[in-house]
Amino acid sequence: MPLHINKKGLRALGIAESFRRDREKSVLAGVVMRSDFVVDGLAFGKATVGGADATQGVLQVFESLQRADINLVLLNGCVVSWFNIVDLRAVYERLRVPLVCVTYEESAGLEEHIARHFEAAERDSRLLAYKRLGSRVPVKLSSGFVVLVRLFGLQKSEATAVLKKFTTHGKVPEPLRVAKLAARAALRFR
Repeated sequence: MPLHINKKGLRALGIAESFRRDREKSVLAGVVMRSDFVVDGLAFGKATVGGADATQGVLQVFESLQRADINLVLLNGCVVSWFNIVDLRAVYERLRVPLVCVTYEESAGLEEHIARHFEAAERDSRLLAYKRLGSRVPVKLSSGFVVLVRLFGLQKSEATAVLKKFTTHGKVPEPLRVAKLAARAALRFR
């Protein structure tokens, strides 16, 4: 299904997480937001801190909404909950909805950190999952900030237009900013 960027009711599902190392589970929050910034959906999921179930957590959030009108999925990072790596390709192939994973800082990568914190087989599987994420491409927002994205199901030009549409200030798109607030509040509540 093509992404109609100028559609007034374009809906993005922004998914963000919050975790603490002293807790077994993190909170994933999903916020459905229209391009006119009306929030019209909210869902929660979970992932194991230091686990390997972030992909299932993201799918759980999407599927729990039971919505056919979500035009785009935005993820606030793809390595969440202390090295729990989201398989972006698997999420896209399952949902068949354009997917943009947004990160905010240049880095040398996480290979060294993964190698330091995990032993042999687990380290190797995480490194493989991390490498499968692919490279990030820069996108310049109207605010002048640059974010780094991984894309599935849309072109860089489409992702740029969508991110500009959903970012009112700074560099965090509104669906992700609100999802992060919801995840933090839910984690504190638990």
